[in-house]
Amino acid sequence: MIQMPVIFVGHGSPMNAIEENQFSKKWNVLGQQLPRPKAILAISAHWYTNDQRVMSQKNPKIVYDMYGFPKELYKVEYPVQGDQNLAEHIRQILGDECLPDESWGIDHGTWSVLRWMYPKADIPVVQLSVDRNASLSDYVETGKKLQILRQEGVLIFGSGNVVHNLGMVDWNQKGGFSWADEFDAYVKNAVTQQNTDDAVEYKKAGSCAVHAFLTAEHYAPLLYCLGAAAKEDSIEVFNEERIMGSLSMTGYLFQGK
Repeated sequence: MIQMPVIFVGHGSPMNAIEENQFSKKWNVLGQQLPRPKAILAISAHWYTNDQRVMSQKNPKIVYDMYGFPKELYKVEYPVQGDQNLAEHIRQILGDECLPDESWGIDHGTWSVLRWMYPKADIPVVQLSVDRNASLSDYVETGKKLQILRQEGVLIFGSGNVVHNLGMVDWNQKGGFSWADEFDAYVKNAVTQQNTDDAVEYKKAGSCAVHAFLTAEHYAPLLYCLGAAAKEDSIEVFNEERIMGSLSMTGYLFQGK
């Protein structure tokens, strides 16, 4: 079995699900270039729970967890199957503190990107929640435990945004604010140098870190991915851009050499 990659995407606006732009085009290319996974473990910023949960249903619903967007967006379908055996396997890996859950489904942090990567929706998907009560270093440790899935044909897919401050979004701003550029560059250096400690201790970036995000749910998926990555992986940076002032679209691909 080929060792599967680990990928973190900056998913940005839900509108990327239906807009053919530079970001969605890159996601489509990645889906064509990467080895075909047996299943996908998705860790989305938009399933933020008080404990660790794994999606256990066979036929997950699509969750339209966004408000105020065009009707077209709420008509998007991504009818993937779940994988109950994988969900149970993940519970065995993570222990009893990881609870099975049938209340959620596939949210836009997952389907808005995967519909470009795998438009046929023919690869089973299991979502793992972001545990709001875990520490940033806990996310990395959980990712390390999940690394074994890469040997079993599972693509580990994290979806969030390194910079995510909706309160400071400026729709007229083409690029990023200077602090957003600075923080994204700090994290890029930490990731490409495989310095996980610096990624966890992100406040070392200085004053730019204050505005990067107010809560950690969009940053956390990157930390799960860093834990699942291996030291010998090559690292590709893609979609490296800040938009609307305070959102980062930067993504990272970790792949065995």
